Amino acid sequence: MSIKIEELKTKKELVKSPKKEAGAFDFLSKEISLSGSSLKDKQKEEFYSNLGMLLSSGIDMRSSLKIICEEKTRKKEKEIFETLYEDMVKGMNISDSMRASGHFSDYECYSVGIGEETGRLNEVLNDIAKYFSNRIKQKRQLVNTFTYPTIVIVTALLVVIFMMNFIVPMFMDIFKRFSGELPALTQMVMDISKAFNKNFLIYLTLIIAIISVLYSLRKREAFRKYGSLLVMKIPVVGSLVMKTYLVRYCHTMALLLSARIPLLRAIRLMGKMISFHPFEQAMVRFEDDIMHGKTLYQSMSSFTLFDSKMKSLTKVGEEINQLDRIYTGLSKQYEEELQHQIGILNSLLEPILIIFVGLFVALILVAMYLPMFQMSNSFV
Repeated sequence: MSIKIEELKTKKELVKSPKKEAGAFDFLSKEISLSGSSLKDKQKEEFYSNLGMLLSSGIDMRSSLKIICEEKTRKKEKEIFETLYEDMVKGMNISDSMRASGHFSDYECYSVGIGEETGRLNEVLNDIAKYFSNRIKQKRQLVNTFTYPTIVIVTALLVVIFMMNFIVPMFMDIFKRFSGELPALTQMVMDISKAFNKNFLIYLTLIIAIISVLYSLRKREAFRKYGSLLVMKIPVVGSLVMKTYLVRYCHTMALLLSARIPLLRAIRLMGKMISFHPFEQAMVRFEDDIMHGKTLYQSMSSFTLFDSKMKSLTKVGEEINQLDRIYTGLSKQYEEELQHQIGILNSLLEPILIIFVGLFVALILVAMYLPMFQMSNSFV
């Protein structure tokens, strides 16, 4: 499919207004579609995998879509694929039907269209299925990594709230019967407990208000910009987030370029698909620089998002016209590094959180029992 320079210029504004539906933690989101697609990543992965398998078996597109429609049991999903089948019966090609449905991203529609025109549809479908498979795998890894600490932190908060509301007040009633000065640690815990019980509703309302404000501001440009910068500065987490988006960038660029999609269009699609503010701005800059005669390497050199390895290999890929192979190799390397970091994080988080929670609870218990130890020693 030929891409005219005039078309690129008229659509340039599309990239300069990057999507803002998601925040800094979009790497945990389920969708890449810009239209609020009701199809999940797993459903799309199954669709492209099954369609590629059926076509490679010698079954024509219309019959393949009919088979896929018949196997679907969910009403919403079935309706989407039935629409594709009906459009195919009317004479539309699959890429135009996908675009008209509004349930598929530009990346998917454009790649399928390239596959139809070049006769490489099976290969393109397998590449897209692999893309969604890797995306699902990354999401599961990250969810597994953050699920345990989230449960531990929530449990610890509930334990502390319970102790401050019920356990500490019980000891306070006991201490009132005895004369004498309480230890500083005990007095501090008791003061915190009193303030907590007295102002619990105020604290709860304040927390809810802060969360509501942050949620309402999540689409604002300034919030997304500074929120992303804050996330990147968090130790360990920032590196994990950056590595996740580098993997996605390399893998998606490799697929787009291997499908013979022009570099400018590939960058435009990347700007829509990656809803992480620093990368969105990088894609806008890339397109503008390339339109003015610069190479991708020259534009990339002005960003700290990309490490020296990616910059140097991008330069080599442009010189030998093998960017797709370069990015395929980089995607595998970054994915291995990401898995290694996640494994280390999983190994370290469990003992650290257990120790932290144990020390916190032990601190409260020691503060409550310390006066009793002192009273027992005074009787001796």
